[in-house]
Amino acid sequence: MYSGELEVQAKRKAIAVLQDEINRILNASRELATLPDLMMKKDKAGIKNVLEQISTIEEEVENLRRKITREVADVGGLIMNRENLLNTAYTMDEIAGYITGISFKLSSVKPITLKNAKLDKDVTKLIELVVDEVYKLNEIIRSLNTNTANAIELAQETQTIEREIDIKYRQATIKILSEISNTKELMLMKDVVEGIEEMADKCQRVSDSFILLALSL
Repeated sequence: MYSGELEVQAKRKAIAVLQDEINRILNASRELATLPDLMMKKDKAGIKNVLEQISTIEEEVENLRRKITREVADVGGLIMNRENLLNTAYTMDEIAGYITGISFKLSSVKPITLKNAKLDKDVTKLIELVVDEVYKLNEIIRSLNTNTANAIELAQETQTIEREIDIKYRQATIKILSEISNTKELMLMKDVVEGIEEMADKCQRVSDSFILLALSL
């Protein structure tokens, strides 16, 4: 078997692990999207369950990141762009960390704060947009081995979502600063929307990395 064929096989094996990672991140982001509604309903059991699910998924993503690190190390110099594969895996690990951080800080906000400032819908919309972005990443990586042109097209769609998140983030920030007077609540909410915006940026970085992988297959 030619070294070129071995390289392609090694990349596809690594991409399969990345796909497992993004599937779990998608599940975690969907759990996060349910949190504002649970808070408004004051469903403490539901909130606790969401936080536990997200924490478990973060551990699973971290384990997968370790797995891909080992697999890339095992093939040594066989994969020409192994740094890109590793950077992608580590960035996805960071995304899972953002979800955990956002969920913890959001769950610490008083429901009355969300209600009085009418921020529950704004936060829900921001999270839903991030879920859409992660879903696009899931579609991109599914297309890598079969339709690279489609993968590149999907990556452009993530850029559109990321720009919309930037706009919603700025609008939410202005609302938070004008509607929340309690310093602790203001800081928590500001951290929540900043976390969502930063998570969206990380998703865009992963999207760009996927395109580099697509072009190398």
